[in-house]
Amino acid sequence: MQEERYWNPLVPELTVADIERSSRFYAAAGFSVRFLCTDPAFVYLELGHAQLMLEQEHAEGWIVAPLERPLGRGINFQIEVPDAEAVLAALQALGVQPFRGISDTWYPVSVSQQEGQREFLVQDPDGYPPRFAQYLGGRNAS
Repeated sequence: MQEERYWNPLVPELTVADIERSSRFYAAAGFSVRFLCTDPAFVYLELGHAQLMLEQEHAEGWIVAPLERPLGRGINFQIEVPDAEAVLAALQALGVQPFRGISDTWYPVSVSQQEGQREFLVQDPDGYPPRFAQYLGGRNAS
């Protein structure tokens, strides 16, 4: 019996200038290719349950206004990873430098509880800002 594949009900699709370059960036971060198409150039990526689509810019794309780089202004995509430091090291090996360096952040989730994550923000080749986050667990608020 074949296991049913998980499909996320919300999957961002990013328009990119060079799908090969963008694919290398996301592969270094740990994403694998679920499927791809060549006309138009498109790739569906996944990392755990995080899913992302990339489509190379073309005349019939979903673009509603002229694109101005860097793309992705006003948004960041939090992507949970098992080891944020390893992802950062892999991206730095490609020459990517963090936009915001790695740090531990604790967020209040109730009056008495906090949840933590180790996180950093980078920009992909088109300027989209993925924020990679490693879950650190919970603690009592002080």
